[in-house]
Amino acid sequence: MREITVFTHRNPQDTTSALERLAEQAAGAGVTLRLDEEETLKHGLQSGPGIEVHAAVKDDVELCMVLGGDGTILRALQRYAGTPVPVFAINFGEIGFLATVEPRDIEEGMRRALEGDFELLRLPAIVLGGGQTAINDVAIHRKVGERVAELAYALEGEVVGSVRCDGLVVATPAGSTGYNLANGGPVMAWGVEGFVVSFIAPHSLTARALVVAPADRLTIHNRSREPLDVAVDGRPAGEIPAGETIDAKFVNEVGTIAQLPGSSFYRRLREKFGRLAS
Repeated sequence: MREITVFTHRNPQDTTSALERLAEQAAGAGVTLRLDEEETLKHGLQSGPGIEVHAAVKDDVELCMVLGGDGTILRALQRYAGTPVPVFAINFGEIGFLATVEPRDIEEGMRRALEGDFELLRLPAIVLGGGQTAINDVAIHRKVGERVAELAYALEGEVVGSVRCDGLVVATPAGSTGYNLANGGPVMAWGVEGFVVSFIAPHSLTARALVVAPADRLTIHNRSREPLDVAVDGRPAGEIPAGETIDAKFVNEVGTIAQLPGSSFYRRLREKFGRLAS
């Protein structure tokens, strides 16, 4: 039996009709959509042709389809990190940089996803010393209401800089168009090996983003008097106590994203950010 996991946007009213259409196409193609407890309750679903509800998320499916924005896409990529299951995303978010289909092309996008008419792109990740995996980025920032953070960072044991700032972002190429870009950091094309370190509101005229070689280990030192919050792909992931450190490394080919043939990073860059600027 052909099975596909489905994740949707947190606002069900945005995706319910699209999900119904996807279930119709899936039934016609001999595919079963699997929706877990959260998705089932969110949409008030019942089992029927092309759909299985209250279905535990599992690894032995042929595809994960996302109807949502970058947050939902990242959740899917994290769930299937380290597996061969690709994530095929239809954009229902604000930007949807990781999505391969826009809502205006939803019918064709669904058809091609069900037919397997797509290409695969392997994405790298940042892995922290505690084991958390970020497909987009790791953000370290001062707690609300606390003083400016004092951060130092070292590469392969060599301290590169020490900065008073609101925080620091470590981004993969896929994540370089997010928080890092807002910090004034460089955009890294998909396929580049390495990661970028950029600062959030640095209290310095000389603090600059740095692109790091893929094999170099990054160590971040919290020289503040207070602990700092850590977020992985936009979700809280713990903290760094005052005086402590956290390590991060680049790991290649962790997640798999499906994209329509002919898609390119540069086209996405033009369409997504050119559209916002118009």
